Amino acid sequence: MSGGLLPILILMFLVMWLVVIRPQRRKQSEQQRMLDAVAPGAQVLTAGGMYGTVRAVDGDDVRVEIAPGVEIRMSRRAISAVIPEQEGEVEELERLQREAEAEVHPVGAGESSER
Repeated sequence: MSGGLLPILILMFLVMWLVVIRPQRRKQSEQQRMLDAVAPGAQVLTAGGMYGTVRAVDGDDVRVEIAPGVEIRMSRRAISAVIPEQEGEVEELERLQREAEAEVHPVGAGESSER
């Protein structure tokens, strides 16, 4: 009876290794490569769901700008993804940020935006 059970257990382990363990290891190694490649200027998504731009990397600490002039210090492991840059996208985002800042901060202190 135990002679028939051993091949079944071995087969079950091999199937589990192929379906669960191997893909998980591959995913972990890809995540580690991505974290090792994080450099200043990279657009990232944090584990908390915030988008930002890496401004400095110091060992395990990363400084991420989440809004103009607002930087946070976080662990490198808290970065869940690096967002690939597409041509023109960065310039478009910067233009939109400038427009949004212009709406929030009027040009003149006593001037009205309505004419």
